[in-house]
Amino acid sequence: MVVFVGLGNPGDEYHNTKHNAGYWIVDELAKRWFCNFKPGKGSYVFSEKKNKDAMLMKPSTGMNNSGMALKHFVRLFNINLNNLYICVDDVDLPLGRIRIRPKGGDGCHRGLESIIYHLGNTNFPRLRIGVASNDYKRPSEKYVLKPFKNKDQNFSKEMIQVAADAAESILYNGLDKTMNQYNKLEMG
Repeated sequence: MVVFVGLGNPGDEYHNTKHNAGYWIVDELAKRWFCNFKPGKGSYVFSEKKNKDAMLMKPSTGMNNSGMALKHFVRLFNINLNNLYICVDDVDLPLGRIRIRPKGGDGCHRGLESIIYHLGNTNFPRLRIGVASNDYKRPSEKYVLKPFKNKDQNFSKEMIQVAADAAESILYNGLDKTMNQYNKLEMG
């Protein structure tokens, strides 16, 4: 079974912030698959696709503690890390770029850092979407906790659609074919 994990921060104050791009991707997948999230036995919500070939999960611990919820989830459902796709924002990628990798480091992303620490492993795939628009200024911790500017709103929504398309491509076409197609894609 393939699992798509969307990283973000729970609560209304964070709902529209760039840091919730991972949540937005799995929310779009849930909408496409007519799935509803339900509370897990830990600090997360999850949903299962009707034909049970995929699950969606969102930690509710806050971005920086995502690994705690994920560790429990992975053990409970006996998830193979090769089938665990972390969907996450990336401030080092420009808005309109997607990077899919089979494994890697945390890239200075606190959510990925937490997951690597709690799983004790870096061998899980990730789907990163760029959130750095032309107005990007450091520090990134403040930038990602703000919504996109009005001029970037429609483009960011389009990018979530493309990222969800990439996730579905992973499910139906495999990781390698999807990486070849989406890693070179430049939107906008």
